[in-house]
Amino acid sequence: MSDRALPTQILIAGGGIGGLAAALVCHRAGHRVQVLEQASAFSEMGAGLQLGPNAVRVLELWGLGDAVRAVAARPQHLQVRDAGDGRLLGAMRLGAAFRARYGADYLTLHRADLHQLLYTAVQASGVDLQLKTIIKIIAGNPYKVRAICDKYTDVSVESAVHYADALIGCDGLWSQVRAHLLQDDRPRPTGYCAYRAMLAAADVPPDTAQDQVTVWLGSHMHAVAYPVRGGALFNVVVIVREGINAGDKVDMESWGQQAHGETLTERLSHMHSQLLNLISAAPDWTHWVLHDRDPMQGPHQMVKGCIALLGDAAHPMRPYLAQGAAMALEDAQALGAALARSHHLPTALQAYAAARWKRNARVQAQSRRNGHIFHAVGPLRVARNLAMTAMGERLLDTRWLYEGGLAP
Repeated sequence: MSDRALPTQILIAGGGIGGLAAALVCHRAGHRVQVLEQASAFSEMGAGLQLGPNAVRVLELWGLGDAVRAVAARPQHLQVRDAGDGRLLGAMRLGAAFRARYGADYLTLHRADLHQLLYTAVQASGVDLQLKTIIKIIAGNPYKVRAICDKYTDVSVESAVHYADALIGCDGLWSQVRAHLLQDDRPRPTGYCAYRAMLAAADVPPDTAQDQVTVWLGSHMHAVAYPVRGGALFNVVVIVREGINAGDKVDMESWGQQAHGETLTERLSHMHSQLLNLISAAPDWTHWVLHDRDPMQGPHQMVKGCIALLGDAAHPMRPYLAQGAAMALEDAQALGAALARSHHLPTALQAYAAARWKRNARVQAQSRRNGHIFHAVGPLRVARNLAMTAMGERLLDTRWLYEGGLAP
């Protein structure tokens, strides 16, 4: 089938970081774009995130490098410590050393800030952004898609039908587009929960360095802390093994359930005082249950006909390599590159999946391995600590990850 004449209509499900990034590249490739978001406002759940040079290079390519640096922090080092006795296990230089090595910064920032700068860019482009819209039924053929949605107003729910030449599912871990495309099982709980808090810089205990990323490794747990918003705020995440029983009042799909810092401190009372002081200093905590899927097995898990998946909808991963947002940005860049090479959308989407699935699978697998290493007990923990102490930066620097990512 010959290439279609531009412009064609692309429908994007989800207005998070991945959805807005996809909207931006699709619009810049010359397509009409419509974003459907089920929330009542374009905003981002969560707190901090880390962006390695692979992700920062994507934003720079889109002309957003200055914007992201204006809202981010630039930590100078990454340190790994034993959560039990506090000793330093390994360190890696970030800052100027990382920029010289990889040609881009290592940044830490608030998720809402990254989302806002993408939203500003998409809104300025004139993309059609619709809120309170939930896709219920997806139908079509390899070249056309029809999405039947519930459109919520202040007083009623109305049915709306959207037609497009392609649909990009950027609707996250619990993706409805994925359910239609692959009809596979739901994500599985990993047995761990993540607790997060945000502190004002002035409230951070004096024994905690605020110009670096600090990772604490313990038995069946780890914690990470780093600055955001240029150092004005300090993000703390603690991940612990936590069984969820059938009778527990836990919303598996929620990212913002309230939690109690006192409970977390009691559970970790045997950990080093510096970590406990930091946890105690945080005024408010939320938590969520970590889920994931097995690493991808092929491009068929990202694209079928004129429907594609991007970000967590395609490849959710455990947060032990700090690459969730980065992989969504890389996906979007690859999507934009594929659209620029072919105006025939199914061909472009197949090229996108072929370019992305192996790297995404590798990051998923490495994230899972890191979790076993981070939370190690017994002989594995001893071996981990010895290796980090002996190899330091050589072990911590993931060169294949930070050097890759841009679509050809």
